[in-house]
Amino acid sequence: MLDYVIPICLALLGGAAILNVARLIMGPSVPDRVLALDTFYINALAVIILFGIWLKTDLFFEAALLIAVMGFVGTIAAAKHLLSGDIID
Repeated sequence: MLDYVIPICLALLGGAAILNVARLIMGPSVPDRVLALDTFYINALAVIILFGIWLKTDLFFEAALLIAVMGFVGTIAAAKHLLSGDIID
């Protein structure tokens, strides 16, 4: 069953990633672009995890965890820059 579902989910997440890139390029404001980038890395995490499930390996889960931490730190840094204009006080 997973042999049919995972490729469909990967295709849907690929379509979502394309829409995120479109919002990232055409975003009317900077917060919209930051939100699109945040959503893009979450979609990338989902693709990596699904690929790890498909190949039945644990290596992709560790990579997804590292990307999640870096994405969180990047989102916090971008939000702080938008609020105060400086990342480090």
